[in-house]
Amino acid sequence: MKPVRDVSDKSIAELVSLAGRNAVVTGGGQGLGKGIARRLAEAGANVLIGDIDGERAAAAAASLDTEFPGRVVGVQMDVSLSSSISAAVASMRERFGGIEIWVNNAGVFPNMPLLDMTDELWDRVNAVNARGTFVGSREAARTMVEAGCGGVIVNIASLAGVRGIAPGLSAYVGSKHAVVGLTKQMALELAPENIRVLAVAPTFIVTEGNLAMMQADPSRAEAAAMDIPSMLTSKLGRVGVPDDIARAVLFAASDMSLFMTGSVLMVDAGETI
Repeated sequence: MKPVRDVSDKSIAELVSLAGRNAVVTGGGQGLGKGIARRLAEAGANVLIGDIDGERAAAAAASLDTEFPGRVVGVQMDVSLSSSISAAVASMRERFGGIEIWVNNAGVFPNMPLLDMTDELWDRVNAVNARGTFVGSREAARTMVEAGCGGVIVNIASLAGVRGIAPGLSAYVGSKHAVVGLTKQMALELAPENIRVLAVAPTFIVTEGNLAMMQADPSRAEAAAMDIPSMLTSKLGRVGVPDDIARAVLFAASDMSLFMTGSVLMVDAGETI
């Protein structure tokens, strides 16, 4: 087993820098994923944005390309299909040469009461949130092991990965608990390969997907239609935004967290206190 590097002699700038590293962000066409992709690119990484909507992925990449020319590309990726993930890995290797950072961000969260939950909906949520995280991590780890240089896998979990959160979200809560468990187990198995695995668990964040979910829920539609910051606050005085999560992912992906693996970073504004 190759020991993790001691970076005590590195400057803060060196520890945060991702220059020369290649990152994949699933579900990166909007919301959290796009915010994460932007911070990773700002830190110097080459970034592939994967999204089930190929046009959305391309548009997100094009918007970031104006800031980081030649370092961001968008591709269609359906994380519920192993073949689609493998194709994205091949695209990344062809374009940038390898993968050092993989962020499992893609997720779905349809609302349906437990007693009405269908097998089909349960399977669809877990195919994206749980199996998608597993397959993405497996393919990324295989690429990292082949290169022999280690890497980092960051899983976007949720408060739903550590507790129940609201009626109608049993499939989502179950899938995110699976993500937390996978994070711990993969960290254990991949540590000898110098691959770290961390999870970032957000509270509610204002994104296109979350706003759409609120609008579809009669009990929350009023908040979605009005001024969100005034309707939903936290112990820190405001609602979360994508960059609050992106900064935590940057920490996890960088050498700032080099002596961490298997941990779940709670980005919840104190909600679980």
